[in-house]
Amino acid sequence: MPSRRTPSQAQEPKLDPITPERLFASPRPLWQASFAEVDAASAGHQLSGAWKLLLLGDGSPTRHLQLLTGSPVEVEVIAMVPLIGADAAAPPEVAELEPPLLHRQVWLNCGPHTLGWAESWWNRHEAENHLRDRHQPIWRSLTSGRTELFREVDGLAQVGAPWLEERFGRSGPFWSRHYRFFRQGRELTVIREVFSPLLETWLGPAKDPANGH
Repeated sequence: MPSRRTPSQAQEPKLDPITPERLFASPRPLWQASFAEVDAASAGHQLSGAWKLLLLGDGSPTRHLQLLTGSPVEVEVIAMVPLIGADAAAPPEVAELEPPLLHRQVWLNCGPHTLGWAESWWNRHEAENHLRDRHQPIWRSLTSGRTELFREVDGLAQVGAPWLEERFGRSGPFWSRHYRFFRQGRELTVIREVFSPLLETWLGPAKDPANGH
């Protein structure tokens, strides 16, 4: 019979690194909105209303994906490794996190479909507190205690990478955003997400025909 853990053992975080060689280079921005546009909610004028809500709203993307598809979001962890030195491709907000840092990357799957890719940067202590089940969506991990959480969207971009095209089965560019989570005014993590064009199946075309270019 498998051994039973004591309550104290059950709460021990298991955050051993996962094969660093599998960590993807952050996808290259082909276009990005200025922070001023994102902050003023004027970014993404070429987007349809549904896509604008997904990318620039402060709701949970994993919750949205589940509502749209009717399937729970399964997190496929690619890598979670210590970040050594500065990451030039990381959003500038990562510099505000207190080191030592962890860098995490995942695929977001709903049923047979991969609908998103995400990477996040964490202070190691915060990761140990909040990512005890690293195959659980971050939003669910952070809200498991029903404590107040604030999301601030900081960036909107279109990105491209061959490995994204291969996994999504679609040609780029792909819509991307990055944001931060805060609790009681303290920054917890910076997260970047890239979404598959397959979401147009549920949301309709990403670009508003009247404003797209």
